[in-house]
Amino acid sequence: MEMKKAVIIGSGLGGLECGVILSKEGYDVTVLEKEIQAGGCLQGFRRGGFRFDTGFHYVGGIEEGGPLHPLFRYFDLLDLPWVKLDEDCFDEVVIGGERFPFAMGYDRFIDALAARFPSERAGLEKLIAKFRNIGDHIFDAFKGEMNPAFAEGAWDFLCSCTDDPLLRKVLSGTSLKLQLDAETLPLYVFAQISNSFIRSSHRLTGGGPAIVDRLASQIDGEVRTGAGVSRIIEKDGAVVAVGLESGERIEADVFISDIHPTALFGLLGEDSGVRKIYRRRISSLENSCGMFTANILLKEGALPYLGRNIFVHTADEDPWGPVPERTGSVMIHFYPERWPDGSAKAVDLLSPMRMSDDWDETRVGHRGEKYLALKESKAAECLDLAETGLPGLKDAVEGIWTSTPLTWRDYTATESGSAYGIMKDWRNPLGSVISPRTPVQNLFLTGQNLNLHGILGTSMTSFLTAGAVLGRMPSTLL
Repeated sequence: MEMKKAVIIGSGLGGLECGVILSKEGYDVTVLEKEIQAGGCLQGFRRGGFRFDTGFHYVGGIEEGGPLHPLFRYFDLLDLPWVKLDEDCFDEVVIGGERFPFAMGYDRFIDALAARFPSERAGLEKLIAKFRNIGDHIFDAFKGEMNPAFAEGAWDFLCSCTDDPLLRKVLSGTSLKLQLDAETLPLYVFAQISNSFIRSSHRLTGGGPAIVDRLASQIDGEVRTGAGVSRIIEKDGAVVAVGLESGERIEADVFISDIHPTALFGLLGEDSGVRKIYRRRISSLENSCGMFTANILLKEGALPYLGRNIFVHTADEDPWGPVPERTGSVMIHFYPERWPDGSAKAVDLLSPMRMSDDWDETRVGHRGEKYLALKESKAAECLDLAETGLPGLKDAVEGIWTSTPLTWRDYTATESGSAYGIMKDWRNPLGSVISPRTPVQNLFLTGQNLNLHGILGTSMTSFLTAGAVLGRMPSTLL
């Protein structure tokens, strides 16, 4: 019996994971990537002799009982060189110079913050109970059930747990893992992401490329880089082939898009089965903000390695408000790789950022002096703020390389350089959560734009996509 063939457009985490699932289900899989290396936001790059990550930093919930554990067990990722963060403080929130620890484990998390806010223990217990309940039901999505927390507002729930404005800021202080919005953010998104990291938090030696290599090795077929898709060819209500920029044509039975939906629409003809009303609905959804990143190589012996991330905020920063022009928040991420003396070898500084429309028509390497000046100014702001949370950082810098949302847009084809995909809205959950099915019978979607973003959300969505293709969930998952 001839194997069914699947073509996957884009080699980000969702595309590679769909490739692994379909390979295990007997498909011949071809993953097509337009860039020179696979991985999307998981790809790495070398500067100053060190390998930096593009978008991968740390994961939550990979230990037994955590939501990511069964997913990574399926993908054979559990035995990679994971490095556990400090249980007593895996994340540290710094607000106006005052420090607050996030401890690993539900009871430890409550105790650590209750020590600083003794009158708020009941509210912290209510928060964690809700997080835990939502986390325990994450796989209900595989039964086709939408969690009721998708139709609840995260901000309203947070306010019901505490009326202390400082504690609200602290509990929102690790928000650089998602974009907070007081009007729209569903409680489900806030809770699932927070819950997974409280369960357990790990970095990975080798970073995103280690995941990419492991997934690619399990695909029965090929992962082709430098293979940009220029068009999708339909006939009689189904996709029959894709055309590459090289002129090559590749036929298959099933086609999965791991690129942003609006980028996919650009590959479809005007007479496509994906009608204008569907395109308008998806294109009208708001994209999350992008991220400015400063990748920093440190001098040997200059800074101790820390088993925690530090989230530094100015005293007047509103984490639930619009992204400000001036830097009000920065995340400091330590790479697990260290110098021979054990000192930290590299860190990333990340800060939310939106780009003006002035740069829409520009491309990497051709943005001019004004853009370079903008990056230099933003890097200085990030360093100034980060220094207040990590004294000595400035003097420890050996080399620094920067990127903006435009860099992400050009290298990973994410709309506007969005870091967290399409925004979800608790007031319209069915309208902002996208189905993996499209109006074309054998064309499917995957990736962080559909359901929940990040490593956990994208891994969940890859199973939802594969389930739509197969007509059932893979039986060996849970």
